[in-house]
Amino acid sequence: MTEVAPSAEVVSQEQLVKVLERLEQEVNNNELLQETVADLQRALYEPGWIRLTAQGEHEFAPEAMTQMRAICRLFAIKSPLIRHALNLRSSYVWGQGVEITARANGREDGQQDVQGVVRAFLDDPSNQRTLTGANARDQLETFGLGCDGEVFLALFTRPATGRVQTRVLPADEIHDIISDPEDADTPWFYLRKWTHVGRDAHGNPVRENRELLYPAIDYRPPSKPATYANKRVEWWSPVLHVAVNQPLGWRRGIPDAYPAIDWAKAYKEFLEDWARLMRSLSRYAWKASAPGGRNAAVRTRLAAPPSRDPASGEPNHAGATAVLPPDVQLEAVSKSGATLDSDSGRPLAAMVAAALGIPVTMLLGDPGITGNRATAETLDDPTERVMIQRRDVWAAELHRILRYVIAASVQAPKGRLTGTVMVDDWGQQVIRLDGNTDTTIDIEWPRLDDVDMRDVVSAVVEASGTGTVPPEVIVRLLLTALGVRRVDQIVERLTGGDGEFLWPQPPPLNAPSAAARAGGDPAASGPGSMRPDDDEPDEPPTEEAVEQLTLPIPAPPAGKGRRARRRG
Repeated sequence: MTEVAPSAEVVSQEQLVKVLERLEQEVNNNELLQETVADLQRALYEPGWIRLTAQGEHEFAPEAMTQMRAICRLFAIKSPLIRHALNLRSSYVWGQGVEITARANGREDGQQDVQGVVRAFLDDPSNQRTLTGANARDQLETFGLGCDGEVFLALFTRPATGRVQTRVLPADEIHDIISDPEDADTPWFYLRKWTHVGRDAHGNPVRENRELLYPAIDYRPPSKPATYANKRVEWWSPVLHVAVNQPLGWRRGIPDAYPAIDWAKAYKEFLEDWARLMRSLSRYAWKASAPGGRNAAVRTRLAAPPSRDPASGEPNHAGATAVLPPDVQLEAVSKSGATLDSDSGRPLAAMVAAALGIPVTMLLGDPGITGNRATAETLDDPTERVMIQRRDVWAAELHRILRYVIAASVQAPKGRLTGTVMVDDWGQQVIRLDGNTDTTIDIEWPRLDDVDMRDVVSAVVEASGTGTVPPEVIVRLLLTALGVRRVDQIVERLTGGDGEFLWPQPPPLNAPSAAARAGGDPAASGPGSMRPDDDEPDEPPTEEAVEQLTLPIPAPPAGKGRRARRRG
C-alpha cells in the first residue's frame, strides 16, 4: 500500500496551532508577572512598612537622639556583650598604636621644625587627657563613636603663641548645627547649650545656663563678627565634628552599638530564662513514693535535718543517707526532655556580633561547638577590613587637626613657624612655610594581620640587596618588623645633620666601609647595600664586631629634636 505524504496545507495548520498555543502561554506568563509585581508594590504600602518608613524618613528628634545615646551608654557599662564588643573594636583600631611624623624636622638648611610643633601638640598633657593619650583614644572610640555615634572636639587656641588644646564637647550639649543655607553639607556653627556650675566667694555652687556658637574647623568667612543670631561666637575655639553611621542627609551620627541593643537585651533575657529553668529543675532532685497513708510519715522523715559528719560536725548535705521503711521507694527525678541547651541562644549573640562588625567567636570568647580555630581566623579577615576603615576615619580627622595646629603656629605672633596662610578660591586653606618647608604629615598604622616576622625580614634583606634602598629605610623596616618601639627616634640618632646615614663603628656586617663610601674601593658594595661582595666568600663575624653591634646607639647631635611617636 502506498503512503500518501501530508499536504503542505495540513503541515501549515499544525504549525499554526503550536504557535497559537505558545503565544497563549506567553500571554499567561506576562499576566502572572504583572500580578506578581503589583502584589509586591501593594506590599510596600502595608501599614507596617508605612509606619517604619515614616519613622526613618526624617532625622531623629534631638530628644530621641539624647535618649538613644543614654541607652547605648548604659548598655556599654552594664551589658557584657556590648562592653566586650566595643572593647574589641577599640583594641583593633588603637591597640597597636599609631605613628605620626612630620617630614620636615629642621635638620636641613633653611628647613623649619614642623615635627617639633606636632610633637609639642601630641605630648601636651592636656591633649593627652582628651585626644592623644591611650586612655583618651579608647574613650573616644568606645563611648564617643560606639555610644554617641559622634565626637565634637573643640580646639581652644591661644592667639599669641598658637598653642592648641583639645577638649571634648558632650554630644548632648550640641543642640543645633547651623549650615550654609545654600549647602546643607557645609556646617558653619555648632550651637552649644549647657549648665555651667561655678563657685561664689564662699565656695557655694552657682548654676548658670549658657549658650555659645563654635565655628566649624573648615569655616573661614571673610569677616568674623562677635555675634551671630544674637549669640556670641568663639572664633578661637573651632570644632571638629567626627560622625559615623550617618544616613544621607542627616546631620548627626548614629552610635555603633545602637543596632545591637535589642539583640543584646534578647540574649540577656534568654540566659535569664535558661538560668531560671535550670534552677527550677534543680529544686526537686528526688521522688519518694509510699503506699496508702505513709506519705505524711515520709514527708516528716525527709524533712528532718541531715546527719552531721563526726569529724567536722558539718551537715551531710551531699552523700547523706535516707533511712526509710521497706515499702517506700526513693528515686531521682528524670530530667530527660526538660533541659534546654544554653547554646540555643547563640543566634541572638550572632546578631549582636553582626551589628558591631565582629565575629561571634570573638564576642563569646569561644568558637563553640560548630567552630574551630580555622573558622575563627577566617572570620577575622572581614573584621580587619572594617577596622581598617575606622582607622582611615581617625587618620583623616587627625590630619585636619594637625593642619590646623600648623596654621595656628604660623598665624600666631610668637608661633614657632613662619610663613603664610591663605584661603584659595575654593575656600580651602593653603599653608606655605618659609624655606620651602614641607607640611606633609605621615600617619602610619601597624598591620592588623599576622605576618611571619622571618618572611618580613627576608623581604627587607632582599630589598637591601638591590642596592637601591637607602640604609635609613632599611633600618626602619627592620626595626618595625621586629616590633621595636620608638623607631623614629632610633632612625633620627642614626642620621647626621646633613641627612647622611651614620654607620655604627665599626660598620655593621656586610655594610660598605668608609673607603668604599668615599669611592676608594670600587669592588665594595654600593651605598645602602647590606649584601657582601659576590666574588668574596662569606667570613664569620669577629667577637668584637658582634659586641659592637650591641652597644648603645650614639646620642643625636646637640639641639636636634626627636620625632614624636604615639604608640599604645
